[in-house]
Amino acid sequence: MKASKIVHRNETRIRVDFPYNQEMVSKLRQIVDAKWSKTMGAWHVPYTSEAFGQLKTLFPELEYETREIKEIEEINGNTIEINGNKIEIKEIEEEKRKTKLPVISNRGVRGISTSNNITIEITEKHVFLKIPKNETDIQYIRSFKYVRWDSLNYCWSIPNLGKNAEKIKAYFLDRNATVTDYSAKIEKNIGNAVTFTRNEMVVVNASNRLLKLYFSYQKEIVAEIKKIPYCKWNGDENCWEIPYSEKFMNEVNGIAELYSLDFIYREETKSKVKPRTSRHDIENFRECPQEYIAKLKELRYSKNTLDTYKHMFEEFINHYPGTEPEEITDVMIVDFLRYLVNERNISGSYQNQSINSIKFYYERVLGGQRKIYTIDRPRKEKFLPEVLSEEEVVKILNATENLKHKAIFMTIYSAGLRIGELINLRIKDIDSNRMQIRVEQAKGKKDRYTLLGNKTLEILRKYVVEYKPKVWLFEGLKGEQYSTSSIQANLKIAVDKVGIRKRITVHTLRHSFATHLLEAGTDIRYIQSLLGHQNSKTTEIYTHITTKGFEQIKSPLDKLDIN
Repeated sequence: MKASKIVHRNETRIRVDFPYNQEMVSKLRQIVDAKWSKTMGAWHVPYTSEAFGQLKTLFPELEYETREIKEIEEINGNTIEINGNKIEIKEIEEEKRKTKLPVISNRGVRGISTSNNITIEITEKHVFLKIPKNETDIQYIRSFKYVRWDSLNYCWSIPNLGKNAEKIKAYFLDRNATVTDYSAKIEKNIGNAVTFTRNEMVVVNASNRLLKLYFSYQKEIVAEIKKIPYCKWNGDENCWEIPYSEKFMNEVNGIAELYSLDFIYREETKSKVKPRTSRHDIENFRECPQEYIAKLKELRYSKNTLDTYKHMFEEFINHYPGTEPEEITDVMIVDFLRYLVNERNISGSYQNQSINSIKFYYERVLGGQRKIYTIDRPRKEKFLPEVLSEEEVVKILNATENLKHKAIFMTIYSAGLRIGELINLRIKDIDSNRMQIRVEQAKGKKDRYTLLGNKTLEILRKYVVEYKPKVWLFEGLKGEQYSTSSIQANLKIAVDKVGIRKRITVHTLRHSFATHLLEAGTDIRYIQSLLGHQNSKTTEIYTHITTKGFEQIKSPLDKLDIN
């Protein structure tokens, strides 16, 4: 028989393990409040001197770790009985600075922790808590609703709701916890409030990225709006938001008509992002540390990620020109992130990248502990990609007179390539026998094969004869890889020439490739493979864009022979 100290349902108990024996169970039941736990599959008794003494009397063969059950205490007002001797709590509190023994307070028995071991960081939405492993404390933390263990940052995350922050601070008050409060809210650019009547639905198009819906609350209307993919409530502006697309616009218009609301459409220009200060305008501009770049290369980060992290970290360290990077405090980091949001109006994705570039230096380069730079990270925005119709693709290609540019656009569209994948293509990657294009070490360090169209092969043969590339499929004047900026600029010229007013980038050709395949009836799993998506959910976004195909679907009832 073995006894051990446990915490069961927020109460310290003595667990008793032994092979099942009816006689032993009968003896154990003589102890007041002895209980069987189905969860643990064991008996347990109160953690008191009386229960423990009775347990040893009934079972002389009892084994237990002196480490775990060193003392049996019983709290009684302001005095505590330890091994038969009554001691005042004040005496124990005075001794806690001198000893490593457990501290006993009116809350119960808890393990000693030094001030450096407990940190509480409070943000607008969360309370992040780092503590040494202690079952009593963990049981207390788990009593909060929606608490979770953050394995990335090795801390507990509790929603900052109601009095959660005050309760946690009070619980660890006598433990000398380090408390940092970052909960000051970031200012938000809400702009002018939108006004509307009970009979109106105001739809604001924010730069062809989001549709903001303003209307008087009706349960039925909200239920219809919630059926639209990626719909969410914006509590700051008191409106519903959905990704912009013509399909969703028509659905919202239909909902307004169904409930006899006047559909009022407006366009809103997005607040401009303030560009970061040029390195030429900063006196004594500090370059990104070489060890930072070396670590990125050592971990085989892509060139794009390397350039992004480098520029973002340079902006950060030059924001504090008089402070060495390793001396910048957590508070200064949060102030910088607030500067990006409040003054530069950067996007949520830019903010996340900036946080990652800072974390990389302190955690990976300097080898420090994982940090929670606790300005709450923004939710990832859900935008639907802009897509060209097949007729618009034809117009763009016909308007492109330069053979090289036309070959580039046709290759991207017909194979669904990213711009970085295109400039990395070598002549040997074009397999005309199998009508495939090999894409090596694309995003996520993955290889894949994609389509080589017949018309694409024809124009590539003409292009190779005229331009005679040597290594890369598309080369610059000096034989280097062709410039991505040149591709973007030439596409913009073609788009402007044909008068398309959508927000078109080279990546739009890739989105159009996937959408047109889906509309042609191609299985989404094949499209996922051609695009190189690791997760099928990434590919499924195209199902929300397409407007074709539904007219071909017939109800199963129509096939039945009904009189």
